[in-house]
Amino acid sequence: MHYLTRFFFDIYPYLAGTVFLVGSWLRYDYGQYTWRAGSSQMLDKKGMRLASNLFHIGIIGIFFGHIVGLLTPHWVYESFLPIEVKQKLAMVAGGLCGLMTLIGGGLLLKRRLTNPRVRATSSVGDILILTLLVVQACLGLLTIPFSAQHMDGSEMMKLVAWAQAVVTFQGGASQHLAGVAFIYRLHMVLGMTLFLLFPFCRLVHIWSAPVEYLTRRYQLVRNQR
Repeated sequence: MHYLTRFFFDIYPYLAGTVFLVGSWLRYDYGQYTWRAGSSQMLDKKGMRLASNLFHIGIIGIFFGHIVGLLTPHWVYESFLPIEVKQKLAMVAGGLCGLMTLIGGGLLLKRRLTNPRVRATSSVGDILILTLLVVQACLGLLTIPFSAQHMDGSEMMKLVAWAQAVVTFQGGASQHLAGVAFIYRLHMVLGMTLFLLFPFCRLVHIWSAPVEYLTRRYQLVRNQR
């Protein structure tokens, strides 16, 4: 068990991170024709707006919530945000975003599996990654009852210490997880696995946020005479 803990929480984060970054770069260089979101909305729009909006708003909230919550040093907010309040905020905001992701993702997954036209254009990878995202949302929601048992924020701070030890390349990051419930560990491993799979699925389109549209020059379009 000790060796598994060291592998998944000391080594696996860097393995997943390396594949995430290098794999994304290589795919951008050598597989740009596959660099797309692969939207199926044109095949059937029924229920798509609700499902897609719930899923994307929820998952964006979760992503930035995890980044800010786990990687912001404690001294930055300790003067105005007690750990107990941060714990409640994480449970409420994370629960809401997780529920949105679960409902939206579940609807999208059902659509991919039951709509004949959408199913015919879906790859195994499309279904797999969406299934894993839905499962990950479920695991995240299941951590809330365990968090409620530690309203002083002690359990959350163990996760924060682990995440910050990993990103600052400190050795023995797994030691910070002593006594952490198994559901958190499972959630973390699946989260890292999603980063590992990222370059090989449609999730790469996340890199292509159309930021340049905010600064590009206007295009003049004239009717042909």
